[in-house]
Amino acid sequence: MKRLFAIAFACALALPAAAQDLLIRGATVHTADAAGTLKDHDVLVQGGVIRAIGPGLQAPAGIIVVEAQGRPLTPGLFTGLSGLGVEEVSGESATVDANLALGTLVPPHEATWRPEFDLDLAFNPRSMVIPVARVEGLTFTVLAPGSTTGGSLLAGQGSAFVLDGSPAPLAGTRSLFVNLGGDASPLSGGSRAGQWMLLEQAVSDARNGSDELLTRAGRAALARYLNGGRVVFHVDRAADIRQTLAFARRHGLRAVIAGGAEAWQVADELRAADVPVLLDPLLNLPYDFDRIGARMDNAALLHRAGVTVAFSQTGDATHNARKVRQLAGNAVAAGLPWEAGLAGLTSAPARIFGIRDRGRIAVGQVADLVLWSGDPLEVTSLAQQVWLAGKPMPMRSRQTELRDRYLAPAGDLPRAYVK
Repeated sequence: MKRLFAIAFACALALPAAAQDLLIRGATVHTADAAGTLKDHDVLVQGGVIRAIGPGLQAPAGIIVVEAQGRPLTPGLFTGLSGLGVEEVSGESATVDANLALGTLVPPHEATWRPEFDLDLAFNPRSMVIPVARVEGLTFTVLAPGSTTGGSLLAGQGSAFVLDGSPAPLAGTRSLFVNLGGDASPLSGGSRAGQWMLLEQAVSDARNGSDELLTRAGRAALARYLNGGRVVFHVDRAADIRQTLAFARRHGLRAVIAGGAEAWQVADELRAADVPVLLDPLLNLPYDFDRIGARMDNAALLHRAGVTVAFSQTGDATHNARKVRQLAGNAVAAGLPWEAGLAGLTSAPARIFGIRDRGRIAVGQVADLVLWSGDPLEVTSLAQQVWLAGKPMPMRSRQTELRDRYLAPAGDLPRAYVK
């Protein structure tokens, strides 16, 4: 126990410049892979990559050894779709870059139809919000352009980022985001039928080079997604999901459903189309007319039907990213198998967004790992140490530093002067 916390403390103080070679010994390894849960197993990390998994592994000379003593070890967790790195302070507009609201600067149709909007360009890897999420075991995110409040149906593009201070997105993870449903009706003449009319017009513009809705850059951006591109549709109502599946089939899109409050009603159709769903299991009441069929066991029903399920919040997924574990835990409480709950935070979103080398504990995977005090799907459990590509991450954030400042004994100066 003393050795574990000594190592964790040393890791927390370090600002790592290179991958760390280490052996995590005697962990309950939740692989989020076909191997399932491996009790009393060791994980050997060398050069930032998992090199071996098994019981009783020999530690190479000079390697750091972490005694897990049976504690859970998981892959790093997915934050869900978020604005991490592009939203610092919600109430300060100069620090919020997720919404494109061009207003009167351009013709109205161009303000609404700008698929070339690329959120990756605003990503700040040194955002103070990132360590707040990372100390909770969250290690990767997908940037999602703002919702209908930004005044857009074709909201723009975003990629996956690892929360290790790297400025570059993960290759091959770029997605286009589309807002649909009742909340988006004001952007389509007051009718959701208008949404499909306008989307078909946008596709026609991209295919034929016309400029009814899109700029030249917008046509080029949308064209890259036709016939095989990944498109995330924010949609809840079962009838709208059916239309989404038909639209994706017509134009060769790799659709992903985000929200999906009524997805359980079309589970067989989602499975047949091989379309995954990013769920918020806390949306379990008929909050509005798009979610009349919301229910607690949505994730369990989808999983039982063979649909890939991952988790993402519909509310403040940036500043409260840590709550994504609560989403998975509630889904498990409502009937989703525990292993599927963990996969919904690890391997499932990695697979959905084309991240091949992360999201699982397996030989050859990048060593993005979290050692927990207890069940990671229980909100009372804590991440004791996070490693990204074998690098120990400082287990500090602005929040922990403020906590420590104001818990310190009072001195001669006001607490605001305590460093």
